[in-house]
Amino acid sequence: MNDESFETEIDPAAGAGDETSRDLEARFERRIVMNVPDRHSPKLRKVMELVNADDDLYALWTAANVNAVERLGMTDHGPVHVKIVMNIAVRMMRLLMEAGVEPGVVSNYQMESQDAEVVVALAALLHDLGMSIHRTDHESYSLFIADSKLREILPAIYPPRERTIMRSDVLHAIIAHRSDGKPLTVEAGVVRIADALDMAKGRSRIPFAAGSLSIHSISAAAVESVKIERGTGKPIAITVELSGSAGLFQIDQLLRNKLDGSGLEHLIEVHVKVGPEEKGLLKDFTL
Repeated sequence: MNDESFETEIDPAAGAGDETSRDLEARFERRIVMNVPDRHSPKLRKVMELVNADDDLYALWTAANVNAVERLGMTDHGPVHVKIVMNIAVRMMRLLMEAGVEPGVVSNYQMESQDAEVVVALAALLHDLGMSIHRTDHESYSLFIADSKLREILPAIYPPRERTIMRSDVLHAIIAHRSDGKPLTVEAGVVRIADALDMAKGRSRIPFAAGSLSIHSISAAAVESVKIERGTGKPIAITVELSGSAGLFQIDQLLRNKLDGSGLEHLIEVHVKVGPEEKGLLKDFTL
């Protein structure tokens, strides 16, 4: 992938809609391939190779989505969601570093910028694994599942000391994505916000059974698009386009909550645009 091909929205026709198939083998046949522009980073490229070869990890994403979508009527929390969050997180991390913002692994440990990209990529991929157990306190459950996965993945990329640091920072980013999380690193703040930015109507990309719709899925259907670009006054500009007022839930209850307390509030500008049918009720606004 080149630097311009971040996948921040995925068409349901690409395979996400097939997640509702009840046959486990069929789910794996329609497997979502994880990729992100690696910008000539051998470490990030190796991460993608390892996660794409891991059937256990894909099964965990599948189980997480069964609990979220099929049992709770929530929005997608499976492989498409984590792929989108990863692409958004790496995109945001690069924009911040290009603006001179130092990530935690660089400022605290004198590691490289590509290590910060690995932190946000792995945290994004592993942040919802706890949903395979239960929605309630899933962030905590994600920690011990992710810890096991990181002990399998990181030795192929880092020597012992470095992989311990990387594992600690990835786990910190995972727990900091919870609603009352308190990110202590730029990387954790990025993952926290990126999780909320998978909010376009594709987030309700998987068909729901009658009577199973939640406010999450209804509001996601009213978000037309999300754009992450280089800002003018700040390093990152996020533009969210709504087709209906239901999408305000995504902005006010999800994105605002994740942005507040992220430590990155002063580095990100958020613009919200409403569709022509909503102009009589709402105006475009900026957070």
